Amino acid sequence: MLADHEVHFRGQPILLIVAENDDAAHEAYQLIQIQMEPLPIITDPREAFAQGKLLSPSRKFVMGNVDEAFAQCTYIFEGQTESGGQEHLYLETQGAYAYPTEHNSVRIHSSTQGPTAVQRTVARVLGVGMNQVEVDVARLGGGFGGKEDQASGWGAMAALVAFVLKKPAKCVPHRMEDMRMTGKRNPYSSDYKIGFDANHRILAYQATFYQNGGAAADLSPAILERTLFHATNTYHIPNVQVTAHSCKTNLPPNTAFRGFGGPQGMFVIESALDHAAKSLGIATYTLQRKNMMGNGYEFSYGQVVEQCQATACWDELNKQYPFDELQTQINTFNQQNRYYKKAFSLMPICFGISFTNTLMNQARALVHVYTDGSVGISTGAVEMGQGVNTKMVQVAAHHFGIDTRLVKLETTNTTRVANTSPSAASATADLNGKALEDACLQITQRLLAFAADVLQLTPTDIPKLALKNNTVWVDDRQTTLTWADLVRQAYMKRLNLSAKGHYATPLIHFDKTIEKGHPFAYHVYGTALTIVTLDCLRGTYTFDAVNVVHDFGSTMNRQIDIGQCEGGIVQGIGWMTLEDVVYNADGRLLSNALSTYKIPDVYAVPEQINLHFLQTEGHDLAIFKSKAVGEPPLMYGIGAYFAVRNAIKVFNPQANIPYNAPITPEKVLMALYNPLV
Repeated sequence: MLADHEVHFRGQPILLIVAENDDAAHEAYQLIQIQMEPLPIITDPREAFAQGKLLSPSRKFVMGNVDEAFAQCTYIFEGQTESGGQEHLYLETQGAYAYPTEHNSVRIHSSTQGPTAVQRTVARVLGVGMNQVEVDVARLGGGFGGKEDQASGWGAMAALVAFVLKKPAKCVPHRMEDMRMTGKRNPYSSDYKIGFDANHRILAYQATFYQNGGAAADLSPAILERTLFHATNTYHIPNVQVTAHSCKTNLPPNTAFRGFGGPQGMFVIESALDHAAKSLGIATYTLQRKNMMGNGYEFSYGQVVEQCQATACWDELNKQYPFDELQTQINTFNQQNRYYKKAFSLMPICFGISFTNTLMNQARALVHVYTDGSVGISTGAVEMGQGVNTKMVQVAAHHFGIDTRLVKLETTNTTRVANTSPSAASATADLNGKALEDACLQITQRLLAFAADVLQLTPTDIPKLALKNNTVWVDDRQTTLTWADLVRQAYMKRLNLSAKGHYATPLIHFDKTIEKGHPFAYHVYGTALTIVTLDCLRGTYTFDAVNVVHDFGSTMNRQIDIGQCEGGIVQGIGWMTLEDVVYNADGRLLSNALSTYKIPDVYAVPEQINLHFLQTEGHDLAIFKSKAVGEPPLMYGIGAYFAVRNAIKVFNPQANIPYNAPITPEKVLMALYNPLV
């Protein structure tokens, strides 16, 4: 919890000051003097790798034989990419409130996506059993992955004070402290090599990822794994070799961020394709579409593609907004305007849904039906603005056939629902929704069997019964037995009106010894068309529109899913264009406040975001066949980078633009006039 012998990064906690108010704590802080002997500082992952400083063993996924394939290629392109970090900048900073309870225990109200992770860490710090640590989460003011593991430290600090002093304790950092002390999205430095046949089909792809993990592992090894899983995005590539190194540097331990390593991998292959297309003198979107994968394709990690919607999303988007016609319109605009240039890009996505650590794909739920017909539900899902609370209420209301106003969702609590997986990986609604569904079905089956007795039906008539509109129905015929009456009579007969549900995602598995398996329940697909207008005098740009066809499955809440897509797109655009996390050579964070770290505001977001729902039946492993929507849309933001890059090339075809994100207005301005035109 605190630095021991060595300080590994600026912002690492060294000691705790406990005071009754802020002023006293700050006064004590001014009295402390610390002497430290400086050690060598590494901030670059390639330098760390060269010195053998790794946070975990390197990983490699292999399919086919890239060496033989490259020997057969007509065209080969090689290059390097850089993708920067990203500050979570949740509205509510990290924080925890703790107080002692009976039996030498402690209760913690934590701003965390992982209540069990906080519980486990606190128990280890205090030297007690997990049953003596209760963690309660009402809701979060944002998380984006930044409160998945990193909330544990703040919870442990508050709990330690409460446990030792037997007094309530609160630990809430200031915004600048939060930014300085917490990890970000992992920056990556990567190399690629891609080869094509004479017809521009990809024959081989090779990539090496140098991940900047920071000073401790945190979640970087798992993030690295997902980078490998998404290294080929949505493309059919028969020969693949992708290698990843999690490098130890002297920065705050980087951590989960929406997309969890997937975006970093996708950016590299999209850069490789853009490099190839520009060199071949063809449109990048032509190369993308020609190499799209389909059903039956086997990923480098062994999973075979099923229910692939990649080409369906692409072709539907082309039908809605014909790409060739758009290019013609843009060409006309560019000919008529000297200092304003338009361009567009296409960004297809294929994103796997599940925790890649198989054991984490499990959830539990607790349901109580009270004697007045009201319902209380508890799950392991944490609401942080993604709308999961609403979806959980929908699940219970649907299965009991009652109004949502009769359902109360309790806080997420480690005593009511134990051993939770974090609310992350886009899997929260699926895992917890399926567990909740299991609990509801247990109670429903008991109630319907009892209803058959009340209505004087035979056991063979039970399948004909249903709960809907707050009433029992038989063969689509409404009876006089209401939900409230059914519950009351069931209680009088001592029927069990509570249930605990459990769900473990079937089919999934992965063997790290051979790097093969079936790690994902399903994949989410989509394609985004991003249109930009570039001011070539100032280096600023406006995104005219982002038009998307997305694979929502059979959506269970259209408005929530639209909101998640819109938010993800803007956050992805921010990562690719504005949000520049800057450390100096000594590991000091320079972009440490909102005056020095730019995020998208109302002027930076696209003027239009048009979302189109691909018409599909969904997937059985998704709750109500409504596919996960938390993380996949962020990847659409990658298209913003290439749209801006394309616009620069229109103005200055000789521009030297390294594949280095974010492509900030400063970088754009330099590229527009370098070399001088």
